[in-house]
Amino acid sequence: MKTINFAVSEHNSRVYSLIFLGDNVKFKKYATKTLMIVIGSIISAYGITLAIGAGFGGATLAILWQGLTNVTGMSIGTSSLIVAVAMIIFALFYDRKQINIGTILYQIIYSFFVDVFTKIQHYTDIKAVNFVIMLLGIAIFSFGTGIYSAADFGRGSYEAVTFSLAEKNGWKIKIVRMVLDIIMVIIGVLLGGKFGICTIATVLLSGPIIQATVSTVKKSKILKNIS
Repeated sequence: MKTINFAVSEHNSRVYSLIFLGDNVKFKKYATKTLMIVIGSIISAYGITLAIGAGFGGATLAILWQGLTNVTGMSIGTSSLIVAVAMIIFALFYDRKQINIGTILYQIIYSFFVDVFTKIQHYTDIKAVNFVIMLLGIAIFSFGTGIYSAADFGRGSYEAVTFSLAEKNGWKIKIVRMVLDIIMVIIGVLLGGKFGICTIATVLLSGPIIQATVSTVKKSKILKNIS
């Protein structure tokens, strides 16, 4: 009887150890993904404010933020948050699976730091230098977006709308994104946002940088160890 009890006790201990190990791995996985979202959000916010403040117009979605700010007097961060909330609500009703905790976390942190960084960015009186700063800002923004995207913890608000429309209707993602970009730019310009070189440069540069960053991060030991 004692032998049986000991065997049962040892079996239970192994089961509890496996459960604890599983919970520990799961916690490590979600903690890592959350940290990636926080870091990516802050980096992205710094980059986008650096780019749009250089005086060469705004990125596609940032033009809409500028337009809202121009009409309402709200801060650029608040405008970005309002646009994001509207997009998240649309995605929730249209295709709920596009939304996850990372979507909400990213947007709150991102919008907050957009306001923070907008107030502290500094530029020169030399256009050529500001142009380089703009390019650097786009690269930083794209790098941060890549880190956030690699976490696979929910799409950003704009991406959620893009993928929900594409997947629900069988449309090509690049076509949907292109049409959405055009709509955002037109509405933003009509509201007083600034279309310029930054808009075009963001379209041309952000995609490749984001893709390269996502690919690099997903191949890194950090994600391999928690996958």
